[in-house]
Amino acid sequence: MSLLVVGSVAFDSIKTPFGEVEEALGGSATYFSTSASYFTDVQLVAVIGEDFPEKELNELRGRGVDLQGLVRTPGRTFRWKGEYGMDLNDAKTLDTQLNVFEHFDPVLPEEYCNAEYVFLGNIHPALQLKVLEQIKAPKFIGADTMNFWINGWPDDLRKVLAKIDMLFVNDAEARALADEPNIVKAAEKIKAMGPKRVMIKRGEYGALLFDDGETFFAPAYPLEAVFDPTGAGDSFGGGFMGFVARNGNLDRNTLCQATVVGSVMASYCVERFSLERLRQLGPNLIEKRYQQFAELTRFDPLAPLD
Repeated sequence: MSLLVVGSVAFDSIKTPFGEVEEALGGSATYFSTSASYFTDVQLVAVIGEDFPEKELNELRGRGVDLQGLVRTPGRTFRWKGEYGMDLNDAKTLDTQLNVFEHFDPVLPEEYCNAEYVFLGNIHPALQLKVLEQIKAPKFIGADTMNFWINGWPDDLRKVLAKIDMLFVNDAEARALADEPNIVKAAEKIKAMGPKRVMIKRGEYGALLFDDGETFFAPAYPLEAVFDPTGAGDSFGGGFMGFVARNGNLDRNTLCQATVVGSVMASYCVERFSLERLRQLGPNLIEKRYQQFAELTRFDPLAPLD
């Protein structure tokens, strides 16, 4: 099953306590599609400038990512510069240059309109709505958002929420959207807005799936070295949606497995800067870490206490 993603392709300049990079490949759609490509075919919709190198396009094509929806326009590609302190959950934005992304207008190639699995990256909710208007008969729609859209365009975002099947947000975003400090209650309030399921991405504290009255928790993988958390959430989304599209069903077991797969991909993402580590993977490494995740939470039943 093919998977459609709409989002950003960018260059990132990042500094962490463990190193720094300049003009490294980034963007939500880039991380998502690279992660998802290990599980299914991906159709990518985004915009790039004249300065985007052909070798990076060939890298994506080599991973089986369909680039018919990637438009090159006059100007420079979107750029973001950020810095992390010892708290790698908190990024400080130093510079944002939207460039060609400022006028991004997602028009889908005809064959993309038949996508069954769709992921709306972290873009303006009005653009997310435009994408949904072009999709004919989606089986499953996931979406991401952030506080900037939650606070600035709540009406448009509510319209998106009414049309999607699953929302991917972090703790702070869930609390802001639901106006509720308790994360469990916040997830239920968000589900009442439209999505049947809510995924709370908690970084180094794991991920929580709220689905039809049930909750599933996947821990974060305990890593000895974390170089760069940029793109971890998008890599999680790519792993999750890619696995769901590969399996072609939405039963609880598949969604729980997909949550762990997403955590696996995010854990590999943060081990290097940019997409360096994600591009080095293979089925054996993914399967091995999936099994290691299973071992993290495996324990015997409790014996009677009386």
